[in-house]
Amino acid sequence: MELGLHQLAAGNASGRNGLSMSDSKVTPLLNKVNKDTFFETGSNPVGDFRFNAGVADVFDDMVSRSVPFYEEMQRMVCELAGDFATPNSNLYDIGCSTATTMLAMNDAVDPSVKFIGIDNSADMLAKAEEKVKAMGVTRAMEFVNADLHQGFFVDNASVITMLLTLQFVRPLYRDRITKMFYNGLNENGALILIEKLTSEDTIFNRLFINHYYDFKRRNGYSETEIAKKREALENVLIPYRLEENVELLKEAGFRKVEPFFRWYNFCGIIAVK
Repeated sequence: MELGLHQLAAGNASGRNGLSMSDSKVTPLLNKVNKDTFFETGSNPVGDFRFNAGVADVFDDMVSRSVPFYEEMQRMVCELAGDFATPNSNLYDIGCSTATTMLAMNDAVDPSVKFIGIDNSADMLAKAEEKVKAMGVTRAMEFVNADLHQGFFVDNASVITMLLTLQFVRPLYRDRITKMFYNGLNENGALILIEKLTSEDTIFNRLFINHYYDFKRRNGYSETEIAKKREALENVLIPYRLEENVELLKEAGFRKVEPFFRWYNFCGIIAVK
């Protein structure tokens, strides 16, 4: 079966349930009541960034104001997940945070597909379970508290999504993790990544970062907040170049690897087994 053929042959450009993805709204899934002021004052000393209770409380607002085209990325991920998810398989969301992506994919994917959310933050998973319960989702869903560096079991997967998460995995472990994903995917299954990138060219790297900080300023972040978060992320978020990510996926065994989104230093990549 060729790339996405089980969907494309049916003319399914709008998801397994025939819903137009333009109707899939991410905004209602985001709790923006709790505003992100985590780095606003000196009350939070700068240390390595952690997805703790304080971050979990404001995460939806934080990510929507910190990630360019966040809702469009989510829409694209939903469309691609709908293209590759097969009935009676598993869909894993790695670094599921507050379950926004899982909930957004709910109407795009066959209802027999089980959703499994993996996160190393118990605080994030608590928010995810609250959100899923509030939405009244009837699909089979499971949440697992697991450390990516320790590994976990992936089985019968037709889709694995990993949004802005691989960049937090220590480089030493990235080969092993991508190979684990490859082995856990069914034939023609897809790994869908969103990653922050660095550039080999220092000029472009500087320009892209500057434009990214301008984006954050437009969304209301102060110079202090931008500087403190940058310092907090310095030792825990280690971006690869696009070429390094592509090579990583191909070395894991994926036969097709293609970028599907790019905004300065953010990129979406799909890899097919």
